[in-house]
Amino acid sequence: MSTPPRHRGAIVRAAATLFRRNGYAATGINEIAEVSGAPKGSLYHYFPDGKDQIAEAAVRFAGAGVVATLEKLEQEHHTAAAMIRAYCRLLAGWMAKSGFRDGCPIATTLLESAPQSANMATAGREAFAGWCAVIARALVRDGFGKAEARRLATLAVSAIEGALILARVERNAAPIDDVAKSLVSALQIKRLRRKRAAAYEK
Repeated sequence: MSTPPRHRGAIVRAAATLFRRNGYAATGINEIAEVSGAPKGSLYHYFPDGKDQIAEAAVRFAGAGVVATLEKLEQEHHTAAAMIRAYCRLLAGWMAKSGFRDGCPIATTLLESAPQSANMATAGREAFAGWCAVIARALVRDGFGKAEARRLATLAVSAIEGALILARVERNAAPIDDVAKSLVSALQIKRLRRKRAAAYEK
């Protein structure tokens, strides 16, 4: 009898939640099985290489979830600044709801495992690249050049990641709010300057 496919998704979702909250090292296979509701045999059926393979799948799952959220916000907001502001509000709300127990969907896992696992490092790079790509696309739509948009997107993701760490340590959403305000202000100023420069050239 084959293992029901639904178990794989449940395992990955449970692992992503546990890694985000407790870290990679503190999360065991038994705990993942218990939270997922899947038989322990299912973990080894879908992930014969064990916890490392589960963690890689969890990082990819969480990374794709962030991309989907950003793409939805990109459609709902007319500027990259507005999109980033809305995303930071979501993050602040999610962290407060968890009692600041949850961290970044992937950073908590990557910091512990990426140095030892090439597959994990690749999954992390691809996840962050996906986030940056959505933000950069929104910035290009705002009139920024592609190279500058990529740099600004990297800055935004880096700042938000740092804010998530501070918010978790301080058990307060203020760092996320501060970063959002700073990023929005910087992008609005840059956008205004570009518009003025373009007007002068006409």
